[in-house]
Amino acid sequence: MSNDETFAAAYREHYWAVSRYVARRLDGRTSEVEEVVAEVFTVAWRRRDDLPAAPLPWLYGVARNCLANAVRGYGRRRRLVDRLGNDETAHGRHIVDSLDAEAPGAWVHEALHRLSPADQEVLRLTAWEELGVEEVAVALGCGSRAAAMRLHRARRRLRAEIDRMSPTTVSKERSHG
Repeated sequence: MSNDETFAAAYREHYWAVSRYVARRLDGRTSEVEEVVAEVFTVAWRRRDDLPAAPLPWLYGVARNCLANAVRGYGRRRRLVDRLGNDETAHGRHIVDSLDAEAPGAWVHEALHRLSPADQEVLRLTAWEELGVEEVAVALGCGSRAAAMRLHRARRRLRAEIDRMSPTTVSKERSHG
């Protein structure tokens, strides 16, 4: 199979997985998802000679870099809008959630958001993208031992954060589990 055919097969097979990966990390900024995914596959096209036999973890690694660029760009645009005095609150679009508006399982997301970005990413790669340690290593660009250690430490920190947030709820769940 030629490099072009390999790229085409990877695109067809993994487009939606990469799209979901990007969408989950952009926290509702859906207008940017297509742009980032297009950038991922543009990079993959340029580097089609480097596509591994199992390209999804490699594509996730490319997506991480493209997301980092997009987040930096978003931050620059946000700071520019703030400097111009044209923020959302000035236009009456500031929304305050009610106390009972919490989504089911929101406490898990809250605990996750309290972790470092590196811990969040290794946990998301295993839970959301369902990657094994070897694949996580490819996505993160590190060795499998380092990936396993990062995952272990991130899980430990997540558990500690959950315990810190709600010690009575967690202890009740552990006694019933």
